[in-house]
Amino acid sequence: MGSRQLYPLRFEPIYQYRLWGGRRLADLLTAPLPDDGPIGEAWLLSDRDDHPSKVADGPLKGSTLRQLLEESPEPMLGRLAGQFRRFPVLLKFLDVHVKLSVQVHPKDGQRDYIPEGKSGKTEAWVVLEASPASRIYAGLKPGTTRDGLEHALATGAVADLLASLTPNVGDAVFLPAGTVHSLGGLVVFEVQENSDVTFRLYDWDHVDPKTGKPRPLQVAQATACVDFSEVAIRPVAPVVEETVPVRRERLFHCDHFSVWRHTGQTPFTVGSDGTPRTLVGIAGEGRLAHGGNDYPVVRGDVVLLPAEVGTCSYQPSTPVILLEVALPG
Repeated sequence: MGSRQLYPLRFEPIYQYRLWGGRRLADLLTAPLPDDGPIGEAWLLSDRDDHPSKVADGPLKGSTLRQLLEESPEPMLGRLAGQFRRFPVLLKFLDVHVKLSVQVHPKDGQRDYIPEGKSGKTEAWVVLEASPASRIYAGLKPGTTRDGLEHALATGAVADLLASLTPNVGDAVFLPAGTVHSLGGLVVFEVQENSDVTFRLYDWDHVDPKTGKPRPLQVAQATACVDFSEVAIRPVAPVVEETVPVRRERLFHCDHFSVWRHTGQTPFTVGSDGTPRTLVGIAGEGRLAHGGNDYPVVRGDVVLLPAEVGTCSYQPSTPVILLEVALPG
């Protein structure tokens, strides 16, 4: 990368076929969807060998997130440089047209169920689109035991043990690793540990049209990773930190990530001196001012502010909702 300076980096989405997906991400993102088939996920910021995010524009267009971290660790990560083998979070939009499998992710300490060098998977959702028919399943009903879950798996009655709720747009749901979960009929933003370790308990009798067969289940591993204390998870209560110049709410704060939501139409400050931040446009449009240049950020965009960039002024041209994601540390 030489002496080229970093700037607010917008990344191209990476679309993923999922049998439970739909076509609603076309209304959220400007990059066209593949021509056919259900698209369940758009990976917005990914430091993974199989699907590396690439810079969408500017002097660094085409560079992957991995290349930038290897070539400029301190300008990218600031005081967090050296703490992570990979960029530690993965950001996505999900279009869950039909129900996601009932699944569970291992915790970081459950090394018997995590490939070498990988992590567990705590994640969180922010609901972007929902209807009265939408459903989130998060946690087990109180009193559910391992024996009870295994019996339900054997008799096809798993859904009877799942705690569930009808979500509203704007709801924020935190899912610690070990939580049994599913969802259907909605579009969400997802932030998660940079892991793809998922164990399916039950798949609603789905058949993959590409294979004509049900997808495999991993019942033994999933059951071993279930945290039976996680019952009836509800949306979090956002913590309002500011109302001027715009409303700033902290949605999530855990060992793996923090997320804030900015809502308003007045210019406000984003970013952090010495650590990177990621911005995700949820509604409206505006521009970032940095180094004498303007960088558009509109609905569906994801923009990484390297540590070297520091704080910026975001100047809305319409009412906006903007998420800001911080790394641990």
